[in-house]
Amino acid sequence: MNRRNYQKELDRILDRTAAASSADGALPRLLLHACCAPCSSYVLEYLSGYFEITVFFFNPNMDSPEEYARRASEEKRLIAEMPLKHKVDYLEGAYRPETFYGAVRGLEKEPEGGARCGKCFELRLSETARQARQGGYDYFTTSLTISPLKNADVLNAIGERLGEEYGVAYLTSDFKKRDGYKRSIELSKQYGLYRQNYCGCVFSRQDKAVLSGTERSV
Repeated sequence: MNRRNYQKELDRILDRTAAASSADGALPRLLLHACCAPCSSYVLEYLSGYFEITVFFFNPNMDSPEEYARRASEEKRLIAEMPLKHKVDYLEGAYRPETFYGAVRGLEKEPEGGARCGKCFELRLSETARQARQGGYDYFTTSLTISPLKNADVLNAIGERLGEEYGVAYLTSDFKKRDGYKRSIELSKQYGLYRQNYCGCVFSRQDKAVLSGTERSV
């Protein structure tokens, strides 16, 4: 079975969006879940010409209030400083780490990238979908697919299922394609962004597979 090409699927959606916008002058509204400023940088640069974007910072998996606050602050700074094609708004979810620990209970020993990560993706995307429906957005998606360490198949499957459940279209993606990840590194350097070397949860920090001391955002 051929693997889906999410970039080509996204291209088709963006072509339709651009055509519709040129016809009526209105941009569709996108709620973009952001895991951190470095990962969202390229996504914002890429999509801001096609959508009216609100960044949704919802990451209860962060291992400490300090880490959460630092990433949220960097996300807001990036939005304020980056010259984007259309204005981008910011929405922040509540930091309740107990919801993350509850979601992954029993999976603490799972390796990074395994079943525990799938539960974490679902937790964050479920709240994004709920907010998208509540706010009347046309689409929702996540910046997570830009990471070479995140499985785009898993993320897109979760997003599409939640899109059907909540009645909001999920924007399929694999943002690491077309040098998206490389561009995010360039933008991180340009704006002096804090680039963490672990995904954010206590398990990824402890996992020996994490590449510490390298310039890598996960």
